[in-house]
Amino acid sequence: MRKFIRGFGYAFNGLWHATATQLNFRVHMIAALIAVSLGYALHISTNEWLWIALCITMVLVAELFNTAIEFLVDLVSPEYNKKAGQIKDMCAGAVLITAIGALIIGLVIFLPKLLALIHHAA
Repeated sequence: MRKFIRGFGYAFNGLWHATATQLNFRVHMIAALIAVSLGYALHISTNEWLWIALCITMVLVAELFNTAIEFLVDLVSPEYNKKAGQIKDMCAGAVLITAIGALIIGLVIFLPKLLALIHHAA
């Protein structure tokens, strides 16, 4: 049981390290806070909350994997290596695709509500 509980400490250390050292992770965290704040303010449905939670989770996990793989590549190949660079670029591409998908889902959920709010105010 101790080993199990200790594992949570390692996980939180990893999250803390990513937050402290990775600008992109912090940017995604801010975007997540904005999405949650918008969801709360616009009273989105339970199903919409599930989509938002899934998007937030996927983007943050993708960013964590990207960071971990970049660290590993730097460890294995400290000097410039074309293939190492390609690996890093592909990982960054995976984060980009995930973030674009999350943005599209966010627009589908939030845009009609924001437009209705603007239309109602006018």
